[in-house]
Amino acid sequence: MIPRYSRPAMAGLFEPAAKLEIWLDVELAVAEAMAQLDLLPRQPIAVLRQRADAERRRLIDPVRVEEIERTTRHDVIAFLTHVEAVVGEEARFLHLGMTSSDLLDTTLAIQLTQASDLLLADVDAVLEVLRRRAHEQKDTVCIGRSHGIHAEPTTFGVKLAGHFAEFERCRRRLEVARAEIATCAMSGAVGTFANIDPRVEAMVAARFGLVPEPVSTQVIPRDRHAAFVCALAVTAAAIERLAVEVRHLQRTEVGEVEEAFGKGQKGSSAMPHKRNPVLSENLTGLSRLIRAQVAPSLENVSLWHERDISHSSVERIALPEACILLDFALARLADMMAGLVVFADRMRENLERTHGLVHSQRVLLALTAAGLPRQEAYEVVQRQAMRAWSERQPLQGLLAEDATVQQHLGPGALAALFDLGYHTAQVGLIFGRVFGGGSTSA
Repeated sequence: MIPRYSRPAMAGLFEPAAKLEIWLDVELAVAEAMAQLDLLPRQPIAVLRQRADAERRRLIDPVRVEEIERTTRHDVIAFLTHVEAVVGEEARFLHLGMTSSDLLDTTLAIQLTQASDLLLADVDAVLEVLRRRAHEQKDTVCIGRSHGIHAEPTTFGVKLAGHFAEFERCRRRLEVARAEIATCAMSGAVGTFANIDPRVEAMVAARFGLVPEPVSTQVIPRDRHAAFVCALAVTAAAIERLAVEVRHLQRTEVGEVEEAFGKGQKGSSAMPHKRNPVLSENLTGLSRLIRAQVAPSLENVSLWHERDISHSSVERIALPEACILLDFALARLADMMAGLVVFADRMRENLERTHGLVHSQRVLLALTAAGLPRQEAYEVVQRQAMRAWSERQPLQGLLAEDATVQQHLGPGALAALFDLGYHTAQVGLIFGRVFGGGSTSA
């Protein structure tokens, strides 16, 4: 992944040196487990560990391993060849009974669990910002829209509470995905433990915070990895949904929110007046890239028999890319929402632009409750609503002059139907559901 969309901690998990570091740790852990079970002599394994620790800087040499791989055409053999050259004859005790996928898949599990921990922390940061901004804007009345058209009043806090709840669901999915991916395989060529003791797998799994794969064939089944990527993709979709909301609300014609615009920032090379929603647009694009990894990850599930390597090339790109991009996107989202400027006056102004049309449903319900058949009531309100919009007149005044409305609703009753507080009366209940506390009123 290009540095522009990478953060060091996450990108570092997938660097060649980091992978070799885990390879060495896993290989040593297997040898030490075997020695602990008296399947290997303990003294040579202790020497192996001592030499490996002393020569770790020389051992973790991606350039040298790559040079060897040009001859071996096999990355694990290249690594083992390099280790043997550095630590000496005790290296013969490494990789006994293992197949390459035991090392590769267990290493990948370690990388992805570490990546998951970073992503969970990222989501927590987003949740904290959304919680704070939602409470800050709890009573900021704005128009709710369906199909992009004014519907009925809501509050900006309720909007943000909805996104908070969505990211809480994303967090739970990531927790499940982490648990599913935290799986170790150390079962040999076709997963039968013919040349390696199952107890070794259990010991290695415990050492790295993993659980043994029940049936690993020669690889850990790829439905686990597909589920992991899908959890990342759904989180990316949640990012985009919030980013799109910000983009729409920042449009000149709407103007209800605006991304923070720093001193010295420029919006356009040609037009000095521009203040563009570049962060949310960037998040939309990154979300597309993350979700693009779903299809190849699902196709990786269908491997031939006990194993082929059609999944390998995909995973070298898809898994690091999805993790690195999501880590970056979540951090950018948290910063964007922390700095988001909210224009409450413009929200109120936009709400009032439709001359009271937002109260049409309440008038419809009141007329129906007063005895007017629903379809007739609908036609009355719709007719006057269309007049209010086309003639730019207050809906309340037009309804007050309507003979049918006059027969069923008095002036006071009609005026009461245009109270904004009616639409926000249950905001407290919604906040109680989302954030806890059990509040039932605003």
